[in-house]
Amino acid sequence: MDSITQALLGATVQASLLGRWQGRKALLYGAVLGTLPDLDVVIDYGDAIADMTYHRGFSHSLFVLSTLAVMLAWLARRIRPDPAYSGMRLFLTIWLVLVTHVLLDAFTSYGTQLFWPLTTPPVAWSSVFIIDPLYSLPLLLAVLVGAFVGVKGRMPRWAASALLLSSLYLGFTLAGKQMAEQRVEAAMDARGIQASQLFSTPTPFNSLLWRVIIIEGDQYYEALVSWFDDQPPELVSIPRSERLATALRESPQHARLQWFTGNVLRYDEVGGQLLVTDLRLGMTGFHPFRFALAERNGTGWGLIPYVERLPAERGDLDRLKQLWQRIWQQQPGLPLAEWAADLNRPG
Repeated sequence: MDSITQALLGATVQASLLGRWQGRKALLYGAVLGTLPDLDVVIDYGDAIADMTYHRGFSHSLFVLSTLAVMLAWLARRIRPDPAYSGMRLFLTIWLVLVTHVLLDAFTSYGTQLFWPLTTPPVAWSSVFIIDPLYSLPLLLAVLVGAFVGVKGRMPRWAASALLLSSLYLGFTLAGKQMAEQRVEAAMDARGIQASQLFSTPTPFNSLLWRVIIIEGDQYYEALVSWFDDQPPELVSIPRSERLATALRESPQHARLQWFTGNVLRYDEVGGQLLVTDLRLGMTGFHPFRFALAERNGTGWGLIPYVERLPAERGDLDRLKQLWQRIWQQQPGLPLAEWAADLNRPG
């Protein structure tokens, strides 16, 4: 999730457990601690794909963060002990602030390596968009109440209530994901589509309209599904050009990207370069992680040794308005194939 939401979550967790003793400082301590795992973004791992796929790695590991919580609790008790609450309560608070950060990240589509250093695939439950105001709002209200009213010497029930509401909202997003996938799977059965991969994720800034990707060899399908739809979803066929991936058999960056994304990738030849796009993130035609991995030479394709992330647009207000309208009205459908074709245009 975005850093502001993570800070709000950390502040609310710490206030609920230690606010009655730490007062408003609990909000500050929790906010700082809640953003700590994301400091790995300052590390240069070598190239753009390494930066992408090693982010949310060791700093988001449950093993690493549990060890860090023990160390921080011990250090805090040594430097500034407070007899009003136990060391175990302090450890539990620090641990929960850190762990709720990475678990919330796992609800997004990016991929969080919760079990690093194990080489299991990243966890991406993909039920929450990276910025979701409905999730963040209860936490924001809780922090504002704590900042203005104060929390010292009282049981901050408002903080616990905010955490309960935000957790219930996460449950609602998981129900939406299941709803969308079930409707798309029924449409696939009706058309006889055999998918090698199915990936679903909410559209930007909401959890009412879902985007479902179906990988089938050299093509993929995209479908939009809303809670308010009364007809089967339309499955829009889009070229994936998986055959181009044969030119990347010797590319370690491509192998790493396949592992990290679960192979939810698209391939395009644009301007003499072979571009690989992570379809999971962003929205149709607007994907923030796109890389040139090879380029044409006299004998075919040559791998690009140092990979950079290509500039990406973030979409436009008109398309966001169309998505908002699509939540409530299934027809007319949105031109997903036309939007996806934008990726074939030279930058």
